[in-house]
Amino acid sequence: MSDLIEVRMPRYPECWESCGSCASGEVFIIDVLVQPGDVLRADDNLITLETGKVALDIPSPYAGVVVKVHLQVGDKPEAGALIATLIKP
Repeated sequence: MSDLIEVRMPRYPECWESCGSCASGEVFIIDVLVQPGDVLRADDNLITLETGKVALDIPSPYAGVVVKVHLQVGDKPEAGALIATLIKP
């Protein structure tokens, strides 16, 4: 039987709290790079965030097949937000 894996938004880098330069303005999703049925390897990118100064890709820490994507373009995900559900191959 296959296992479901929840991929969650990582905590923003600590430097964002001390410096704040990269994260000035709102942080929101500008691109969703996966869809249900996609086969991922660990470190494949899931979403791209816009931070006001930089675009930042968020990779999957796991390999698997995308079952559901829980975020969309324009969302402002907090640390711990559910990005996608995968199933182990």
